[in-house]
Amino acid sequence: MSAKFFQLKSFFAYWLDAVDEHSLHSPFLFDFYTNVLIKEFPFQDVDALKRIKRKFEADHRTINVTDFGAGSLKMKTSSRKISDIARISTTPEKYSRLYSRILRHYNCTDILELGTSLGINAMYLAKAHDAGRVTTIEGSNETASIAKQLFDDNGIKNIQVIQGNIDQELPRFLDSIEKIDFAFIDANHRFEPTIRYVELILKKIHMNSILVLDDIHYSSEMERAWNVVQSHTEVYTSVDLYRCGLIFFNPSLTKQNAVLQF
Repeated sequence: MSAKFFQLKSFFAYWLDAVDEHSLHSPFLFDFYTNVLIKEFPFQDVDALKRIKRKFEADHRTINVTDFGAGSLKMKTSSRKISDIARISTTPEKYSRLYSRILRHYNCTDILELGTSLGINAMYLAKAHDAGRVTTIEGSNETASIAKQLFDDNGIKNIQVIQGNIDQELPRFLDSIEKIDFAFIDANHRFEPTIRYVELILKKIHMNSILVLDDIHYSSEMERAWNVVQSHTEVYTSVDLYRCGLIFFNPSLTKQNAVLQF
């Protein structure tokens, strides 16, 4: 099965199953849907972040991207234009704004991102509220350098960039911290590494932590990884938004997977 056909098939299944707040019986999920998922809040930096993305989309310089994972379906070589990375590989604004709302609503301050790319999503995470501390790990040296320059140019002080292979850097980072409130995994896109990253991160989560797994229907491998993660004994409620999956660990929640319209 081709990747495109798989994604179309999985989206059709999502479209058939996705529900809105009128079908939610869980008070937690109803609150999440109405007060986080579909409720926008004023985000004063959004126009500046949109301008940054447009600037990247107009930047046709070529860089060499070291890809330790499954690679891009649309960019087949390591030599890539910044404009193509911005257009294809960065988190869509709709989702970056959602992650900012999650951080605010659940007061997440210790934030981890795997897969920095050009750094735009990390900026959304960092600007969610003043108390947030973001650590983002990027395997590609040239991509990480662009992100670091972006943060410096914009005076962003609460983002730490770790450049290196996540397989080596993630365990080292986790050994240095006490907890993770919010983790966003957007790296590798293969089954075994994704599961390994999740298992490592689980050692630092607490009952109110939130894990977001990006591109859960990107491929059969990622969909299988999502199914394994949502079935984990430490997971109580999971939410499928097609583009990403959200994991909640509070034992007071009902064991369920919700497929929500977004």
